[in-house]
Amino acid sequence: MLLRLYNYLIVLAGHKYSLFVLALIAFVESSIFPIPPDVMLIPMIIAARNRAWLIAGVCTVFSVLGGLFGYLIGVFLFEEVGRPIIEFYNFSNQFSEFAVKYNEWGAWAVLIAGITPFPYKVITILSGFSSIDIVVFVVFSIIARGARFFLVAALLWYYGEAIKSFIERHLGWLLATFIFLLLGSFILVKFVI
Repeated sequence: MLLRLYNYLIVLAGHKYSLFVLALIAFVESSIFPIPPDVMLIPMIIAARNRAWLIAGVCTVFSVLGGLFGYLIGVFLFEEVGRPIIEFYNFSNQFSEFAVKYNEWGAWAVLIAGITPFPYKVITILSGFSSIDIVVFVVFSIIARGARFFLVAALLWYYGEAIKSFIERHLGWLLATFIFLLLGSFILVKFVI
């Protein structure tokens, strides 16, 4: 089943509107949507290695723009939209304590959340709610999201067919690792921060 879904994504990645779909997913993932853009980014680069840098660039730009939208949710629509998102990720109990610490470590939190599987949208909303300097937020978002997506693009571009074969052979293991990292980042935030 996983291989069938992967093959479907590879076919979808070659569609003429795939860059638009990637931009849309990257935008909404940074503010409200739970699925990371990597689900489109990776197959798109595998399907069109010569466009790796363009694909990573589009993903980065729209992820940061979506992050700005999340920031605005934190500033203007926290109770209506932001709080339900925070509750969805089960951060409501420690939110006020986290918000205080966040003001001290905001730029680093943006950097870490932008690179790791931690839900970036929580940080974008929290950044707006905590009134972190918007320039700092944008700069660290560009660095973090760019590093994440361009690193993936570089690895897929460099290893090409070998990485495609590796992904196809170890798809289950890779998915389990991704889920482990995602859950680990939740646990880290819950118990450490």
